[in-house]
Amino acid sequence: MKNEPKNRKKIILAVAALAAVIALLLCVYHFTKGKTSQGAKTITLEVVHKDQSSNSFEIHTDREYLGEALTDEELVEGENGPYGMFITTVDKETADDANQEWWCITKNGEQVNTSADQTPIADGEKYELTLTVGY
Repeated sequence: MKNEPKNRKKIILAVAALAAVIALLLCVYHFTKGKTSQGAKTITLEVVHKDQSSNSFEIHTDREYLGEALTDEELVEGENGPYGMFITTVDKETADDANQEWWCITKNGEQVNTSADQTPIADGEKYELTLTVGY
């Protein structure tokens, strides 16, 4: 019976520590997520196909995220997953998962580490979608 109050204290401390960690992670996420830009903007999208041919698109949008702008223009199709939209088709070319093909998103030549629907856009930015082979 004497151990019961000590066990209860340990449980309360563990729950409090977990709540503090969760609060800290939410703060980090809030302050490090990309900032969005409201209003009209123009972005450029370069699509590099499997055969290395490319198409360039100038997109005029009021959307705040890349995925929304690309979907509105009917340039991409994808599947929603735990990390956002996974792009499967761009400019009518579908990546073949059996061949380890996937669409890589880059911004000014540097890989973007968010899904298209979590990538904020601003006026004048340039993005590339490149059909890539190999995981």
